[in-house]
Amino acid sequence: MRKELRAIITVILLAALFTTVPCASAASAQKSKNQGEPKTEKQLIREVRHELVMLPYYSVFDNLSYKVEGDKVILEGQVVRPTLKSDAEAVVKHIDGIGSVVNNIEVLPLSPMDDELRRAVYRAVYGETGLSRYGFSAVPSIHIIVKNGNVTLEGLVDNDTDKSLANLRASQVPNVFSVKNNLRTAGNSK
Repeated sequence: MRKELRAIITVILLAALFTTVPCASAASAQKSKNQGEPKTEKQLIREVRHELVMLPYYSVFDNLSYKVEGDKVILEGQVVRPTLKSDAEAVVKHIDGIGSVVNNIEVLPLSPMDDELRRAVYRAVYGETGLSRYGFSAVPSIHIIVKNGNVTLEGLVDNDTDKSLANLRASQVPNVFSVKNNLRTAGNSK
């Protein structure tokens, strides 16, 4: 009985091995075929965006943007943490098809006053009933950049009313020197 059971198990394992080896070799052949072909700019843009959005410390108080020119990526924007600047460059450099990375990301100055303003503007913007829906994603779509008391709103909203409302709410926060509204609407996302 034991010998028969071992024989059956051996046959099953061999059958499984022979059916998975061709699949694995076909997958590796497809992968090696794709490695020979350069990625399109559209593919690179999608991968760069994905890697940047997945950064663990990327928040509503940071703004990362990029341009893809052939195999070169130009990183821009503003971040609160210096490590986020280097992390962004590191993840983009490891994407297949990227030849070089130019890191023009600005690290915002350390300032307790700016930290207070960030929190106050966040509460004012995302506490507004009409704008609260923009805060439900892992990285909210309205980014609040504060530098030396000056606020810049970056990101994407659905319409001009939401854009104006975000600007109004940010402008009403005490101790804000100025508000620059760079929000884009869904119809004008470029």
